[in-house]
Amino acid sequence: MPAKFWADQMVAGVMALDELLTDREAVIQRLRDVGLRVTGPRMEVLQVLAAGGHLDVEAITAAARERLGTLTSQAVYEMLRHFLETGLVTKFERPGWPAVFEVMGEPHQHALCVDCGRVENVEAKAPSPPKKGLTDWRMTSADIVFRGRCPECRTA
Repeated sequence: MPAKFWADQMVAGVMALDELLTDREAVIQRLRDVGLRVTGPRMEVLQVLAAGGHLDVEAITAAARERLGTLTSQAVYEMLRHFLETGLVTKFERPGWPAVFEVMGEPHQHALCVDCGRVENVEAKAPSPPKKGLTDWRMTSADIVFRGRCPECRTA
């Protein structure tokens, strides 16, 4: 299926990207669409991310290793670097915890638990950039991070 198919699917809202990436053929096509060679480890890492939300490198490695048998954290770091460069995944930095990764999808914000580092997606509109102090800037995005305590940490 051509790249236009995936764009049409996303625009039409027929399938979320994470649903598309859980199918083996869709993962193969997605890798080819961004110019990456299709390998078993790349496919597995993408499928783990599509199924698992916000995962750090160690969690991704462990989950993919269960199916592949062997996989190093260094190999996962390299795959994630390529996935970031091609726009397949995004990275969310968590101060005090390892960064987490997720499959690139619709723009969204995040909630971060300050106790355990849990990250959840939040649908919130990013504010417009301020008019003062940013003369000649061209903004491309804005991120909002809601910080607090997740339900599990609040009840613990």
